[in-house]
Amino acid sequence: MKDLKGIVLGILAGLPALVVVFAFGLYFFGCRTNNTCTGIALPVTTPIPTLIPATLPAPKVGAAAVAAVPKCRVAAADLVAAWIDAGYPETDPFPFTDVKGQTCTATFKADVQRLFLEANLWYDGAPACTTCHNADIANNQKNMDLSSYAGILAGSNRVGEKAQKGDDILGGGDSQKALLYLMLYAPGGQTTINRPAMPLGRPASVPDKGPIISAGTPPEQAQ
Repeated sequence: MKDLKGIVLGILAGLPALVVVFAFGLYFFGCRTNNTCTGIALPVTTPIPTLIPATLPAPKVGAAAVAAVPKCRVAAADLVAAWIDAGYPETDPFPFTDVKGQTCTATFKADVQRLFLEANLWYDGAPACTTCHNADIANNQKNMDLSSYAGILAGSNRVGEKAQKGDDILGGGDSQKALLYLMLYAPGGQTTINRPAMPLGRPASVPDKGPIISAGTPPEQAQ
């Protein structure tokens, strides 16, 4: 009798465990680990979380940083006139008044020289001034070199004994007498000295004092 009781109690005690094992077996072999039997897919995880892309702009360096510095706006011929009236310095900065009426600062190398070196600056299709006025003074137009500071100071008509020093084109420091300025100032496409407006082929649609360009440094940047 006692043995029978023990057997019955053992069966009753082991029955829940058998039910659990049976249910787990059905789940494991039927669904594995992907929950296909319930229609629910387990989320895919990665050991390294995905980083959110940075949205801040990359800092500018080198030439891009230089280009980002605020510039003043001024008519090209006005900039040439300001340089001449300041005594046409080679390296020292000189002041000029921009289109807003504020006093800005420029230099020959950074701001004035490019007016003679760059094509398409004075108007679309414009040749660079140095196309006709370059270091080959023996063969170029008016025997004049606009490609360098020394060439500009040497002037025009540099032939024979005048090869080193020609006629002054800077008006002795007075822009209103300077041939360099008077050839660039062309109201209605005509100069005030009855000579062709420069650069050569300049159409009447170009403003009297040439295009408005970016140049120099605003007062707040110069401090």
